[in-house]
Amino acid sequence: MRVLVLGGYGNFGARIARALAGDAAIELLIGGRDGFRAAALAAELGGGAEGLVLDMDGHDLVPRLQQARVELLIHTAGPFQSQQDYRVARAAAEAGAHYIDLADGRRFVCDFSAQMDGLFKSAGRVGISGASTVPALSSAVLDALSVGWQALHTIDICIAPAQTAPRGLATMAAVLSYCGAPIRVWKDGAWTEQPGWAVPQRVDFRRLRPRLAALCDIPDLELLPARYAGVRTVMFRAALELGFTQRGMALLAWLRRAGLLPRPERLAALMLKTAGWLDPLGSALGGMVVALSGRDDEGRSVARSWHIAADDDHGPEIPCMAAILLARRLARGDQSLTAGARPCMGLLSLDEFAPEFARWGMVCDLVEG
Repeated sequence: MRVLVLGGYGNFGARIARALAGDAAIELLIGGRDGFRAAALAAELGGGAEGLVLDMDGHDLVPRLQQARVELLIHTAGPFQSQQDYRVARAAAEAGAHYIDLADGRRFVCDFSAQMDGLFKSAGRVGISGASTVPALSSAVLDALSVGWQALHTIDICIAPAQTAPRGLATMAAVLSYCGAPIRVWKDGAWTEQPGWAVPQRVDFRRLRPRLAALCDIPDLELLPARYAGVRTVMFRAALELGFTQRGMALLAWLRRAGLLPRPERLAALMLKTAGWLDPLGSALGGMVVALSGRDDEGRSVARSWHIAADDDHGPEIPCMAAILLARRLARGDQSLTAGARPCMGLLSLDEFAPEFARWGMVCDLVEG
């Protein structure tokens, strides 16, 4: 299968390209606006990998994909918060290719199926959005931990990136885009609004020191209440390693709410540079915790939490794993992935992620209570 990684020389795209390079079932193409960078990475990877100059905003996207004989397009060129027209997904379907993206934009992922399902079914191709840490891994963890339960009451997820982990401008812009903005949250069985990044709270991890964490706007906040009927509360937070940077984000949130900083995302380049200056104060250890409570198969109240710790700045590999796993399945003709468009939930089990965790030396813990 000819697989194009769009944005394939970027922070996440290059990781996916490296993972797929040399796979006997895959002919790898690395695409983006910068032909020099695409060609350079293709040459580094070898194994027949090709660089491809491709502008995702160009009017010739469909014929270019057809000319390159692309059979699967993996879209990693964010930020997805500003991509609401699904032009890349639409082009993939019209060109007769499967499609996977790493989107974390709430509206992009949550509206994907309604907007694109008919087109992908007509094309006989698979379209998957949100093949990343959330909701792909988060839903796999929840499915594994709550199997057999009579009811799932609360879900609380927190991602804790390492201070020194590589960062991308698109990711920084995406994070800042909802700093201080009102976010719809499912709490105590009703929708309410809370400001993003505004109220840091302590979160405990199994192998990381406690951190301050604050609300982030992600697809899970909307997808999980719909997927798990009866859940009363769903929360997602991010925990920066340095407490004063978390408080700094809270200050930016206050400035936006006060009308003094209407577009925090404009600070993305400056903050990306500043974050690098602070790296000596942090570490290469990051992680994630998924905590849930409910009633088990015998009706007893139960609580569990799943923790993962990623050292040596390997944390950014986690958002790439779902796309890698799904690409390999499609390349080998997996018939369980039927035509149509859907968010990446229930497509991968937690066991399927395990070899990828082991590959990068990541440690998982299950804590009862």
